[in-house]
Amino acid sequence: MRNGAKNGGTPRAVWGLWGVGVAAYVVAILHRTSFGVAGIEAGDRFDASAGTLASFTVLQLLVYAGLQIPVGLMLDRLGPRRMIVGGALLMASGQALLAFSTQLAPAVAARVLVGAGDAMTFISVLGIVGTWFPARRIPVVTQLTGILGQAGQVLSAVPLVALLHGPGWTAAFGSAAGLGVLVGVLALAALKEAPRDAGPPTTATFGALRRDLVAAWLHPGTRLGLWTHFVTQFSGTTFALMWGFPYLVSGQGLSPARASTLLTVFVLATMASGPFIGHLVARFPLRRSWLVLGIVAANAGAWAAVLACPPPAPAWLLVVLVLCVALGGPGSMIGFDYARTFNPPERQGTATGIVNVGGFVASLITILLIGLVLDALSPGKEFTPEAFRAAWSVQALIWLVGVCGVLRTRALARRRVARDAAAPASLEPSAR
Repeated sequence: MRNGAKNGGTPRAVWGLWGVGVAAYVVAILHRTSFGVAGIEAGDRFDASAGTLASFTVLQLLVYAGLQIPVGLMLDRLGPRRMIVGGALLMASGQALLAFSTQLAPAVAARVLVGAGDAMTFISVLGIVGTWFPARRIPVVTQLTGILGQAGQVLSAVPLVALLHGPGWTAAFGSAAGLGVLVGVLALAALKEAPRDAGPPTTATFGALRRDLVAAWLHPGTRLGLWTHFVTQFSGTTFALMWGFPYLVSGQGLSPARASTLLTVFVLATMASGPFIGHLVARFPLRRSWLVLGIVAANAGAWAAVLACPPPAPAWLLVVLVLCVALGGPGSMIGFDYARTFNPPERQGTATGIVNVGGFVASLITILLIGLVLDALSPGKEFTPEAFRAAWSVQALIWLVGVCGVLRTRALARRRVARDAAAPASLEPSAR
């Protein structure tokens, strides 16, 4: 049993370590989503078009996704404490640079720093969970980590927006930088190294990594997880990270305060639906793909209803939209469940990395396409409601590609299970 109690600590101390890690993750989510709620102000400050603003978030996500494997390798060698501290300080430096930037070049560099620090945080917090908690608690604590981390979106949607519309840009992003430094110092002081009996750091040769990557990719269950992540995550990520707040203000005519309230509802709905979706996955593991398709149908249906309605849409319909879009985040976690159940333990990390690419690729494409459509249809930098209706419609193409991917790889996975004599061993006992 790898927990604090066995190594001289107390359960309260273990939860305290985890709490510090969660605090770092909450602040990381604040940094990640801060530029999205400042999209309109950023356009004025940097005299930038919609496409240029979209490229900020695209670059940030590219850095985040591109560093996942290197960060995993560093985590095995340096441990969660150093990684969390380093990530917090990187993000704080990026926010400080952005606070005083008035030109595009330093602002771009600032978002690169934020993306790099963000990439170091969540996986390191999961490292704390895996090191200090007994195995029977790891799944529950992992879910709690993801749910509680979403409080960072509330921080960006409410107090950060209030600072933007009060003291202004520099005060808002300077405060975010100060919070990042505070979390970094807290992590440095409070986090501990792994317990002595946790074993030596994991090592792997390049050849072994390559073999695991190929084997994980060739299994259709892994690709089913990738397409699941692809088709469920992108709409919510695009909404929360870049275009949701500008759409609610400029496309639907809401005040910044009401738009912030809807983004808060989005976060709360994500947190509330996560355990419910997780329960359904555990209860009906052989019907996971139908759950995925149901979430996509709810998401696409809500968007179709809102976009078909001449703006401004009724308030109740916007609430329904936010609630449906919020299902995508927890739904994307089903992709990781595919990676876990279709791959042996020694390559589950590789399979999880493959799955994680799907949602980020879809989100990057969608953010860019929406920015390009807005640039093409909006006069100057004023985003019109009609331009937003056309821009959000590009999601239909992403859903079509994603659903086709899910259906195709689901069929391949079923064939693989049917012909593989050892297939039942690849499923969880509850599935069998």
